[in-house]
Amino acid sequence: MFAYTSSLANNGQNFAGLSANTPFYNLTTAFAMMVGRFGLALPALALAGHLASQPRRPAGLGTMPTDTLLFAGLVIGTIFIVGGLSYFPVLALGPVVEHLLLGL
Repeated sequence: MFAYTSSLANNGQNFAGLSANTPFYNLTTAFAMMVGRFGLALPALALAGHLASQPRRPAGLGTMPTDTLLFAGLVIGTIFIVGGLSYFPVLALGPVVEHLLLGL
């Protein structure tokens, strides 16, 4: 299961105990890699083509201008929040807990 999930994610790693160097595993994991790569790329390109074919709409009352400090602040704040949510669990499990345990 891990070999095919990893192949679908275009990684191709296997557990050391799985002897995957057989024609069956080589062909089926290669097929999984193709499905993982093109199975996601083709719908994304189709969606991009559909969105590109739409006509341009004029700015209205609900449109936020992208050349203001408010927009820049929102983008930078979002980057920091998503980055923090990505890395805080790793820090909480590693160095932060180790530092807190030193005080005991």
